[in-house]
Amino acid sequence: MNKITLLIHCKDQSNIIANVTNFVAVNGGNIVYLDQHVDREQDIFFMRLEGEFLSNNFSTANFKEDFKNELAEKFEMKWRIYSSEKKPKMALFISKYDHCLYDLLGRYNSGELNLEIPFIISNHTDLKPIADNFKIPFYHIPVTKDTKEEAENKQLELLEKFNIDFIVLARYMQIVSGKLINKYPNKIINIHHSFLPAFVGAKPYHSAFKRGVKIIGATSHYVTEELDAGPIIEQDVAHVTHTHSIKDLIAKGRDLEKIVLANAVKLHSNRKVMVYNNKTVIFS
Repeated sequence: MNKITLLIHCKDQSNIIANVTNFVAVNGGNIVYLDQHVDREQDIFFMRLEGEFLSNNFSTANFKEDFKNELAEKFEMKWRIYSSEKKPKMALFISKYDHCLYDLLGRYNSGELNLEIPFIISNHTDLKPIADNFKIPFYHIPVTKDTKEEAENKQLELLEKFNIDFIVLARYMQIVSGKLINKYPNKIINIHHSFLPAFVGAKPYHSAFKRGVKIIGATSHYVTEELDAGPIIEQDVAHVTHTHSIKDLIAKGRDLEKIVLANAVKLHSNRKVMVYNNKTVIFS
């Protein structure tokens, strides 16, 4: 059995759903999931469909070509079709914090994540034993002010060599340049240690503690050239009180970071996120 996921967005107009579902049926497909959303302000239609095809003669390439000629051009769609046969390949970028790395690798090892992890890149060697323990290749690429461009060129070589589909910055403590961002638009996921917009700087929990906040949070978003301003994928918060210390806030924050990042990775790898005008549409 062949299974495909179809993502569409275009100007809202009549009969899109009818035409798409009929096209799937005519091509021998059974629709097992369908959801749609219309952005009334932008007048944009969004749709996600999963279809199953039992015929041994089904070809994803032929389906794509026919869809393009018969529907995509007619409705002026921006669209993508993914086959379940191909799991997306994710590269992990890390530094010295290990909580998000452990969480993702644990989920990956248990089969919870629908993806492949060909390698891990780090600007430090501290977490190499974790990669070794999970039997994932580890590449140490140091980054300094003088070697940043050279380091990114080495990163790009690895990303291209292993045909990486998207990148996850699992508390990678370096700013990614426009060169990498342009190569992977809306395909670099970051985890931010607060509920954006929020306290900025190197010690956000200390600032939050001084202000006596009642909630702390975490935000996962796609990386853009404007720092921490990319399309938001997932967020969550935890309630705190005056009894919590800075250490408590940091511990709660790290728990949130793990959950929020893992959920964002799942949504992206399962093709449930669509980006438009720096916002996201998240399908269930």
